[in-house]
Amino acid sequence: MAQRPTSRQTLAVLDVLCARPDGWHHGYDIARETGLKSGTLYPILMRLAQRGLLEARWEESQPAGRPRRHLYRLTGDGLEHARRELASGPGQPGRSASRRPASRLVAPTEA
Repeated sequence: MAQRPTSRQTLAVLDVLCARPDGWHHGYDIARETGLKSGTLYPILMRLAQRGLLEARWEESQPAGRPRRHLYRLTGDGLEHARRELASGPGQPGRSASRRPASRLVAPTEA
């Protein structure tokens, strides 16, 4: 069975994660940088983790005044996959697109 093309939303998440591939990211920051709502973002993160492209863990300590957060980071395979997808994805988002909400990432129009 053929794999579906990577969505604009997933490309936006991969782009944010690639900006600091060795760093841990929490969902709130990813949501803020991509403009994605939690109902879109977290299923993407879960799918990437299930495919072995993303590591997930809890924060080590309990910060005062809020619950611990899940942290996410690309695996080695995930980084390779992300770079490949970003290079061939719709509109080839590149670095500038990672700071725009995903709803504004659009494929280029034909002139």
